[in-house]
Amino acid sequence: MKVAISVEKKKKVLQTYFKNGLDKGIEIIPRKEMKKIIILQHILKRFNKGRKYPEKEVNNILKTVHVDYVSLRRYLIEYGFMERTDDCSIYWVKE
Repeated sequence: MKVAISVEKKKKVLQTYFKNGLDKGIEIIPRKEMKKIIILQHILKRFNKGRKYPEKEVNNILKTVHVDYVSLRRYLIEYGFMERTDDCSIYWVKE
């Protein structure tokens, strides 16, 4: 999913949610779609394009972002940022 969001808006949202630094976690997952997309785009930087990740590794990476890593994983798939095998065992960043 591609959405045009200004650099200023992205910066403001990231500063609001990643209060302890961009490499740390967030306290809440935003409800508003645009803010959620900004957060997901940032989280995606924690994954390497072209690499396949077992579900457990995806979970461990997402746990560093928020306690509800299952929702984050689902949003990454639903919003088209990542893909997975039919059995949900392997994940990768969508090209």
